[in-house]
Amino acid sequence: MIVVVAALLSWFLVGAFMSVAKRRGWGQTVRREGPTTHLVKDGTPTMGGVPFSAAIFIVWVAFIGLTNASDSKGWAAVGMAFGMYLIGLADDVLIVRSRVMGTPRGGLKAREKFPLQLLVAGVFAWIVAPQVPVFGVLWLDIVFLTLVPIAATNAINFTDGLDGLCAGVVAILMIPLAASSPLALITIAALCGYLWFNAPKAQIFMGDAGSHALGGIVAGVYITQGWTWMIPVAAIIPVMEVLSVFIQVPYFQYTKRVYGEGKRVFLKTPIHHHFEELGWQETKVAVRFLAITGVATALAWVLQTGGPR
Repeated sequence: MIVVVAALLSWFLVGAFMSVAKRRGWGQTVRREGPTTHLVKDGTPTMGGVPFSAAIFIVWVAFIGLTNASDSKGWAAVGMAFGMYLIGLADDVLIVRSRVMGTPRGGLKAREKFPLQLLVAGVFAWIVAPQVPVFGVLWLDIVFLTLVPIAATNAINFTDGLDGLCAGVVAILMIPLAASSPLALITIAALCGYLWFNAPKAQIFMGDAGSHALGGIVAGVYITQGWTWMIPVAAIIPVMEVLSVFIQVPYFQYTKRVYGEGKRVFLKTPIHHHFEELGWQETKVAVRFLAITGVATALAWVLQTGGPR
């Protein structure tokens, strides 16, 4: 029942939101430094993460939260995801407003996002660290469990760049925990409703509201279920995405300072764009990344549980 409600509510809300976004001109501004094949996507409705995130939060609160008010870990995970969602939403609103008004592209800068992410993740860590110890030293656990959601949120954010990729990756990541975490199950269902419109050729993009919410959900579910160390294993694609950026940017800046001309390790970043520049079609990159995520998630499940018995 809960799966059907989440999927249908997400499907309905995303479809309705997409119609409003089209009428109001809430379109995506495609980065000119990205692959030229993506320029045709300029103006595609964005902020699709708003309706599917709403479906996730509404269904979880209505069916799970209100009947388990004392579930501090569950509420902490949902609260943290909602906090990340609000940060992403603020970024989306500023970007869309600048596009509608014809002003230079806006949006929150990294130095503005990080303190907000630190606050949200820190509150989450303060609540759950005593219940899911990692190192057995409270202050160290709090620090570590503050950094993990921040890293996960930004990694998932960088993964959002190809039709169906980010939603597909997160849906796969949730599968091994769907039996024990209602939030994981609801997220899978809601993402299926969203993918109805985000499958290639995407009719709507999720924007930062969606990717930030999903990053918070991935971190929240894995941490509260005791799978913290499995995040970099299962989420190997988001890890590759964020590492490619962290490698490319400093290297480019360093070589530009030393040689007068910036050099690149990758053709373009995040790394999914590198493979597009190599000539892979967008759908081929996305499907292969999803296949890798499936294998990595299965490996994480084996490592965590010992595999089938």
